[in-house]
Amino acid sequence: MNSSPPRLVVGISGASGAPYGIRVLEILRRIGIQSHLVLSRAAETTLAHESSLTPAAVRALADFAYDPTDIGAAPASGSFRTIGMIVAPCSIRTMSEIATGVTSSLLTRSADVALKERRRLVLMVRETPLHTGHLRTMLQLSEMGAVITPPVPAFYAKPADLDAMVEHTVGRMLDLFGLDCGTLKRWGEA
Repeated sequence: MNSSPPRLVVGISGASGAPYGIRVLEILRRIGIQSHLVLSRAAETTLAHESSLTPAAVRALADFAYDPTDIGAAPASGSFRTIGMIVAPCSIRTMSEIATGVTSSLLTRSADVALKERRRLVLMVRETPLHTGHLRTMLQLSEMGAVITPPVPAFYAKPADLDAMVEHTVGRMLDLFGLDCGTLKRWGEA
């Protein structure tokens, strides 16, 4: 019997929205889910603009962190058992690589593995406006089994600040894996 905690691979790409990926890591630690982080080189640049955390500090939030060029790392193999993968945020480039299966990094290879193993893959695509090519790529990924989850705020939760909006959006993403962050205000519930 396997008594180790469930594993979730977390990718943070270079799209705007680094606080979403950071919050995913914080929540996973809080609820006891083992996190395996792949932080892209472009994400390191974005972090400098969107967070006071250094790349090293973000890596320290994860249980395991991998070099994005190490395509021999555990998440690159289908035999590495996980409950799936979240890419938050997910750049258009990352989304496009995943859709074509022509992966150039551990982040996109890990997502490709999630798809081929029929594991849950959630992509928080962070771009606007979207042109027809973006939409077709999203459709292609959806048909392949990925879940496209743009960061759309839920105002019914009456968020007090930006942190509350991020928390709610990440909580909804984690719901897709059957994981309850414990702080999500749900429609119709007190």
